[in-house]
Amino acid sequence: MFRRKHSQNHQENGLAEQEAKVIELRAALGPLSDRSVKYCTNACLKRYLTARNWNVDKAKKMLEETLKWRATYKPEEIRWHEVAHEGETGKVSRADFHDRSGRTVLIMRPGMQNTTCAEDNVRHLVYLIENSILNLGEGQEQMSWLIDFTGWGLSVKVPIKTARECINILQNHYPERLAVAFLFNPPRIFEAFWKVHALPAVVKYFLDPITIQKVKFVYPKKEDSFELMKSFFDVDNLPNEFGGKATLMYDHEEFSRLMAQDDVKTAKFWGLDEKPSHNANSHSGAQVAPEPTPLALPAS
Repeated sequence: MFRRKHSQNHQENGLAEQEAKVIELRAALGPLSDRSVKYCTNACLKRYLTARNWNVDKAKKMLEETLKWRATYKPEEIRWHEVAHEGETGKVSRADFHDRSGRTVLIMRPGMQNTTCAEDNVRHLVYLIENSILNLGEGQEQMSWLIDFTGWGLSVKVPIKTARECINILQNHYPERLAVAFLFNPPRIFEAFWKVHALPAVVKYFLDPITIQKVKFVYPKKEDSFELMKSFFDVDNLPNEFGGKATLMYDHEEFSRLMAQDDVKTAKFWGLDEKPSHNANSHSGAQVAPEPTPLALPAS
């Protein structure tokens, strides 16, 4: 009983310390306006603190860089019709199922790369990350990635510049959003480099150690791979490309319809006045400054 009480007190003290850090970070940020208020929830501040090992100064610097990036890049203003051409082959899409923890799932198929414009590739991915976050279940902070390398080869590759930019954005502006990334049927040399630490040495400036630990290699017809997938996903929902029993049929027209509906949800969430426009870049509209909404700090 004493041990249980001691453990409970330790956990409560830990949560109290985390809440104090969140309050300290919010005070350090100073007054926020416009969409920054909407973005900087308590849960958001906690993610940045976690990413910087609860160092308030480092978390503040990281978050301020994100706020600058969001003010310039405006990811919440990207609309599906602006990036839909990138998704015609289904190279990146949000799955219609969740993992066992209820997290949103992003499916990526590098072998279906269909364009060469680095900027559009990045905007397409950012749009779908924002969309996945929009569709997270209550209490969920992270998403899972399924990356199918079937059909991928040296002739079908993403330029290093594009890959580096995507990794930079994910790590620096969406900290603690990735729960796990499954690399399904990748070239064996990928895992070989990874296991002998040669790959981390090459990409150490692109991938941080925490992200590296979230990457899992899975292969068809390997029992341990199948068991790993079963531990994260219901095989009845998981597409057969990833060892499940479901069929993955990407319908671009249907997916576009769903994304158009989500664009309305996005505009409402951010307080944007969405009006029909023939200009693909005129979606900022009038902004309504939201009032801060105090959110309870989620449990770790």
